[in-house]
Amino acid sequence: MPSLLKFADSEYTYDDAYFVIFGVPFDGTTSFRGGARFAPNAIREASINLESFIYDNKFLLKNAKIHDMGNLDEHGKVEDVVDDTKFTIEKLLDEKKFPIMLGGEHSITIGSAKALKNYDYAILFIDAHSDFRSEYLDVEFSHACVSRRAFEYLGKERIASIGVRSVSPEEFNDEYFKDFYHLSAKFVHENGIEKSLDMVLDRLNGRNIYLSIDMDGLDPSFAPGVATPEPFGLTTWDLRYIINNIGKRLIGADIVEISPPFDNGNTSMLAARLVQEIISSKNVF
Repeated sequence: MPSLLKFADSEYTYDDAYFVIFGVPFDGTTSFRGGARFAPNAIREASINLESFIYDNKFLLKNAKIHDMGNLDEHGKVEDVVDDTKFTIEKLLDEKKFPIMLGGEHSITIGSAKALKNYDYAILFIDAHSDFRSEYLDVEFSHACVSRRAFEYLGKERIASIGVRSVSPEEFNDEYFKDFYHLSAKFVHENGIEKSLDMVLDRLNGRNIYLSIDMDGLDPSFAPGVATPEPFGLTTWDLRYIINNIGKRLIGADIVEISPPFDNGNTSMLAARLVQEIISSKNVF
């Protein structure tokens, strides 16, 4: 069902737009706190209360060509949702647009990874969890398997993750885990975000990047309303630094795993601000 609520400053038609926002209201494999299906509209509602001028970047969002195409239909099966997100991301990239996907749970990003197979792009995850299980609760497209599927679709040279601090014994002992490039939140805290991002960008070898932000990558003190909170995370300044230093290389992004029923409104507001930051970091107009 298309959403009648639109992200702030999305004043252009689809044909005229460069940035295309869409929601995926799905949380069918969530294993802890449900409600991520409500997040796309919660983020849109929050965006209306933000200024259109991004002060630090000196950029007016009304000058960006933004379109909000509403929400994809919600399906019962995660496989159907992944197929829909794959089709949508492929279409947008083929038409030279910049997709911004609002989740929903992280399983929807498996569709993005599938869509990127035909491009030489990389995926950078911001995530508390390694998400490297081969399957979880007998589901291969679970939110707990996102980076594993991306690893299989794109290969070890085209994915990386920052902020990891939760890894199961099953994942740690997996024969492929050693090839999954990731930096822990502890590493970022001890070595700084500048060095950490430089290491990741060296690994991705100059490729353009699709950024997947699982909001639990941030510390719960910054983003409390998420499906699976994990202490000792990244700061908002860490994430802002990442976005602004890879902005020119971004080809798309998603923001996932917000659970509005467990939020005081701050997490959705932060997500809306991150959308603005992504758009202004491109500053292509």
